[in-house]
Amino acid sequence: MAQTTSLPLRTLGNSDLALTPIGFGAWAIGGGDWKFSWGPQDDNDSIAAIHRALDLGINWIDTAAVYGLGHSEEVVAKALKSVHHKPYVFTKCSLRWHGDRTIYNSLKAASVTEELEASLRRLGVETIDLYQVHWPNPEEEIEEGWEALARLREQGKIRWIGVSNFSVEQMKRAQKIAPITSLQPPYSMLRRAIEAEVLPFTQANGIGVINYSPMVSGLLTGKMTPQRVASLPADDWRRNAVEFNEPRISRNLRLVDLLREIGSSHGVTPGVVAVAWTMHHPAITAAIVGGRSAKQVEETAPALAFRLAEDEYARINAFLEANPA
Repeated sequence: MAQTTSLPLRTLGNSDLALTPIGFGAWAIGGGDWKFSWGPQDDNDSIAAIHRALDLGINWIDTAAVYGLGHSEEVVAKALKSVHHKPYVFTKCSLRWHGDRTIYNSLKAASVTEELEASLRRLGVETIDLYQVHWPNPEEEIEEGWEALARLREQGKIRWIGVSNFSVEQMKRAQKIAPITSLQPPYSMLRRAIEAEVLPFTQANGIGVINYSPMVSGLLTGKMTPQRVASLPADDWRRNAVEFNEPRISRNLRLVDLLREIGSSHGVTPGVVAVAWTMHHPAITAAIVGGRSAKQVEETAPALAFRLAEDEYARINAFLEANPA
């Protein structure tokens, strides 16, 4: 049962899940030594970050089996052992790994069932509040995987089922089998592809949306510089990401200057402004905000309540239009 909070809550899609406007994202706390790692991470810092998020009223955590190859889920479980009011816990399936830590995709029914059992075990829970298909791959296994999730939900091991990174066509295929509670897409001022078709579809179909990477994996926090990118750990996937390198990073850091200017008049960071920009879209139920330390969580926590005025939203959009990628 999620903790009570005085913050405004938003119902996720067709579910009874009442979410705070931002949730704690547990990708980076998976630690290093895997394909999409953010470099080494101290588990004690991760636990402190989760505890601080809950203290500040955040009532949901989003993780995935693949984050740190099971490690993120284990850290979440460790953090929640000593917590009186439990948050909702969301996780995902479909990205699996071999003994040599290489990752592969599977949505076979037996694989999904195996993944769920492993996640329940790592998280130390009997039911997962929202279980999501992480990626719609392999494409030809979407129906089999979604059917498996619907069946596992009937067995009471999952409360609600959602998808992540799905297109409209892929959601339509899943809908023929069982209703979709939520979609988890990437959405930020630098990744707006879902505005054209995906978000109107979710609105028309009552599908909740929890967007990930609203601050573009730390790029829009106000702390990133070309020097900092160059000094990221060798196994930090962001070193080679297009938005973190030229020619785009110069433009992106000018955007951060604008976010800083807007935020400073409200006493909030550029990252909080970036999150608020995504929340401005009426299709967005709530945003996933990662945190690797209690301090990082405190810096982004104002996004629980901060909202952009129409003229501020328009200023950001004008910059994006005048400075295309």
